[in-house]
Amino acid sequence: MDNGTHYRTCHLCEAMCGVAIEMKDGHIAYIKGDENDPLSRGHICPKAVALQDLHEDPDRLRKPIRKTATGWQEMDWDEAFDLVADRLHQTRQEHGRNSIGVYLGNPNVHNHGSLVATMPFLRAIGSQNRFSATSNDQLPHMLASLEMFGHQILFPIPDIDHTDLFICIGANPMASNGSLMTVPDFRGRLKALKQRGGKMIVVDPRRTETGRLADEFHFIRPGSDALLLMAMVHTLFEEHLVDTGPAERLVKDVDLLRLASLAFTPEAVSDHTGIAADDIRALARQLATTRKAALYTRMGTSTQRFGGVATWLAYCLNILTGKLDMPGGVLFTQPAIDLVELGAMSGQKGHFGKRHSRVKGLPEFAGEYPASTMADEILTPGEGQIRSFVTVAGNPVLSSPNGRRLDEALGGLDFMVSVDYYLNETTCHADVILPPTAALERSHYDLIFSMFAVRNVAKYSEALFEAGPDTRHDWQILLELAHRLEKRRKGGRLPLRAELGWRTFKQIGPDPILDLLLRAGPYGADMGRVRGLLQPAVDLVMDILPQRHPLRGLAKLSPLNRHWQELPKGLSLSALKENPNGVDLGPLQPSLPERLFTRDGRINLAPRRYLEDLGRLHDLLKTPADTELQLIGRRHVRSNNSWMHNSQRLVKGKDRCTLMIHPRDASRLGLQTTDAAGISADDRQIVLPVEITEDIMPGVVSIPHGWGHDREGTGQSVAAAHAGASINDVLSDGDIDPLSGTSVLNGQSVTVKVWRPERQRKRA
Repeated sequence: MDNGTHYRTCHLCEAMCGVAIEMKDGHIAYIKGDENDPLSRGHICPKAVALQDLHEDPDRLRKPIRKTATGWQEMDWDEAFDLVADRLHQTRQEHGRNSIGVYLGNPNVHNHGSLVATMPFLRAIGSQNRFSATSNDQLPHMLASLEMFGHQILFPIPDIDHTDLFICIGANPMASNGSLMTVPDFRGRLKALKQRGGKMIVVDPRRTETGRLADEFHFIRPGSDALLLMAMVHTLFEEHLVDTGPAERLVKDVDLLRLASLAFTPEAVSDHTGIAADDIRALARQLATTRKAALYTRMGTSTQRFGGVATWLAYCLNILTGKLDMPGGVLFTQPAIDLVELGAMSGQKGHFGKRHSRVKGLPEFAGEYPASTMADEILTPGEGQIRSFVTVAGNPVLSSPNGRRLDEALGGLDFMVSVDYYLNETTCHADVILPPTAALERSHYDLIFSMFAVRNVAKYSEALFEAGPDTRHDWQILLELAHRLEKRRKGGRLPLRAELGWRTFKQIGPDPILDLLLRAGPYGADMGRVRGLLQPAVDLVMDILPQRHPLRGLAKLSPLNRHWQELPKGLSLSALKENPNGVDLGPLQPSLPERLFTRDGRINLAPRRYLEDLGRLHDLLKTPADTELQLIGRRHVRSNNSWMHNSQRLVKGKDRCTLMIHPRDASRLGLQTTDAAGISADDRQIVLPVEITEDIMPGVVSIPHGWGHDREGTGQSVAAAHAGASINDVLSDGDIDPLSGTSVLNGQSVTVKVWRPERQRKRA
């Protein structure tokens, strides 16, 4: 790569921050924020600077390796592809197609090449035993969007740049820069909100980095968010504050929600939530009476026993107070490549519960089973037992509940392959590891997070470094494996047309597909004079064809649709290359009713599956408030996933993998700051240093996620030197939200004691 400044998007979290990378003599000299990026406006966090560390990491794998009796051994690519295809094909022939399991990790959604190649790869595998990080993360939001708006990835995004009241429950955007709300420089945006007279309210079991900046803060007991939100709904109806605003004619079943909320008075939920009844009413009133307001919830509310109901109620509150489709409220994005509309055109709007997992009977979502049941499906004998496993850019041993049990399960497989460039706590179980190129060696476009951004933008980044001749991009690895698996399934040869199709796909790669999607989208080609000739035909198609006809979908998506006539035009891959800082496509805009995908074109305010689950919430209301210590996770701005801990600049400094505990609880348990604590649940236990702080609610303890690098057989030297302990070694994989199948990562009960190593050795 030439000397000088090169512009990219940081791929390490959802924020899509623009970076300016200065190159000198073929190496990175420094990394800073891109002041001309239309979304991040010069902001970056410490993770972005560590892009250099991840690229230059000597622990990163560059060639395929296989496990032998004497250790890991390098192999060439063709040999590796044949070995993997042969073993997976053998498993399928001997035990059936569902005997192969697949897990997809978070980094896949930051990678347009991987996204393009994943579907043909999964089709070639042919198994129903598919898993991903979704059920440990965002599934309740996807389910609510599917049930209420008709599409699993149509998320209402807070218009934070124009709101006057931001209510944040169970989220920490100061550390995350948003999640399902791509919002780089949250601090700067919050400052602007306050300068225009606005206010932020935070509700959380911990006074997070975001909570410390709040104008109003409330502690809440973990797992009780659904009670709080239902009491707010009750207050809106009781005080005649319901006004659905712009969505009024689209919303149905308002009375069903009113009836469902009758028993959940603020007084009834106060003891369970830890929030005074008057404060609950005040929250509801502020949301209702502030014209430009948005309520936002995330991990703390969704990854709990009532995650499905809590997320649904958060959406309901925005709708009942007229904030949906309102500037300054919550709006749907209009990205340059509209995967929402493209998915609907192909019949892929999402589905839930079409089948259930073999062992625990958990519902699938969009073809995936909950990650919490992976170990069950591997360890439990019988037809459909997983015998071979594929992981792609994931480390579920550290990111899924009961990691030790998953350790055991992966260790007993017949065969395992990992597409990953680290020998980590999961891939150490693989028989073969196929390492893809690093992120700076491939082009980048954010297909997914452009759909969740607080402003419509588009940005393409060319590869910063040329990939070596003996390397493969992840999309090349996935397509090559898919091609070879298909050939074996067909007896060794494919029909000529299919063979040519595979070869063409592998040759052109994802970027020409990206270009086609950009040109065909709402900001695409400016037809000029041709527009006048084609416009009547497009209008006719939109008027006469059925709602779900594919031609109507194409017309709706095209730049010739009159709905998009005010949007900027001319977007293409070449146009983005000419604008390396990115292209500003404008603020979020009202888009209803055109953006709805429900069968009747209306918003389902009270889907039956949520109403049926309220029996559990009633039962919770009848039981005494829990007095056991409740465990929650936490996030730090210098961390995101487990694979970031191999950067020295991200892990240096004060130990962040600690047990946070309130002084009152520490005193009761005899804990001091210099102590280590044993945190246990059933037969699962970890040990961590104690951090005593009033920033956490009494009765609650907190451990960060992604740590636990003390397993044997890994190859990340920096991470091993800062091992910490995995919160998922304490959490049970049997504790899930039965409505959605989401893992309960917040609100499980634990026991905490002073850790005395000598006493523990004597007991052993």
